[in-house]
Amino acid sequence: MPVSSALIMRSQSENPDTDAAITEVLSQMSAKSLALLILFVGEGHDLQIIERACAHIATQTHVIGCTTAGEIGAGGYLSGSIVALGLPRTLFRVATGFITDLHRFDADRARDLAFELRAEVTFSTADWANEVAFLLSDGLSLMEDRLAWALSEALGQSPLIGGSAGDGLRFGKTHVMHQGRFMSDAAVLAVLRTPCRVSAFRFDHLKPTDQRMVVTDADPETRLVREINGMPAGPEYARILGKDPHQLSPFIFAAYPVVSKIGDDHHVLAIQRVEDDGTLRFFSAIEPGMVLRLAQGVDLEAHLESELSRLAEGGAPPAILACDCILRRIEAEHSQTTQRISAILERFGVTGFNTYGEQFNMVHVNQTFTGLAFYPPDEDTDQFCANDYAQPDQERADV
Repeated sequence: MPVSSALIMRSQSENPDTDAAITEVLSQMSAKSLALLILFVGEGHDLQIIERACAHIATQTHVIGCTTAGEIGAGGYLSGSIVALGLPRTLFRVATGFITDLHRFDADRARDLAFELRAEVTFSTADWANEVAFLLSDGLSLMEDRLAWALSEALGQSPLIGGSAGDGLRFGKTHVMHQGRFMSDAAVLAVLRTPCRVSAFRFDHLKPTDQRMVVTDADPETRLVREINGMPAGPEYARILGKDPHQLSPFIFAAYPVVSKIGDDHHVLAIQRVEDDGTLRFFSAIEPGMVLRLAQGVDLEAHLESELSRLAEGGAPPAILACDCILRRIEAEHSQTTQRISAILERFGVTGFNTYGEQFNMVHVNQTFTGLAFYPPDEDTDQFCANDYAQPDQERADV
């Protein structure tokens, strides 16, 4: 059944048959009343069938989306489903665009797109003061770092929130969608303007420890770390954990993440996998000289409930569009808290997907819960909740 409020409409289907699933999802959404329709497509679905089903919808409204490493909808965590979120025309104006050939990334082209989309929504709704941007990018492009930086430069004080498309845990090929057509090696940007109050948020349940390690050999272009502390990266990381190198797995990476401190803040730099030669492949770009700190997690379930309660501001929960890292879901599965966390996500009405990485303003991060919280228009508040955009120096070591 569809879920609707004054701010959003949501529908979903867990039917494994793609034709039946997308028909069910779209039948619950009134495209003509929507400024934007976002589709989160789970593993195993036929993308061509979805494209054909969306062809008519895309003539009536903006349609974007992506493939996922898991979905979030009614009931919390979902797998192999199709989830849709709709923003109504009465409260939102939207401009969307896309960037192809990310492997030949052109920062000027990305900035130009952001400028054009901002101009489009500003011209149509100059009296609506609140503006945010939502980004969906190919999760295997290795370009999210550059993309987030370039787009944020053009977006100015407008928050940028995004997620990297997934492919379950296969890491084979990911897709983003623009106007009903799926693409790889691409990114889709939506700029939203609204009278609603909007809060861009990012949080994680990790605390840096004093256990430091230095990246002594790495290739930022491929996100490979060859050496840590002058030793082969995989075995050295395992030694620090007190583990056998052959035990390294997605669960170990989720349970023992590393962070990079930037001023008083920290960013999680999650490990995707260990390669056959012992190098570590990260979800984010990483450079020689970076100082990494082993992080320790607090209770994932309690932390999520606390942060979502804070977003509720003591009243009714806002409408939340979330990008939740796949490593958080893996941790929940291994700690056997998936059902309880799903109940929290359901109670707070969260809609979104599990990602291969998250974008927050100028940075590409991992293992975070990142998103946009939409509140009803408030006559006393006509600006979005601001964030600190300063970029302090990152902790480094000479190598």
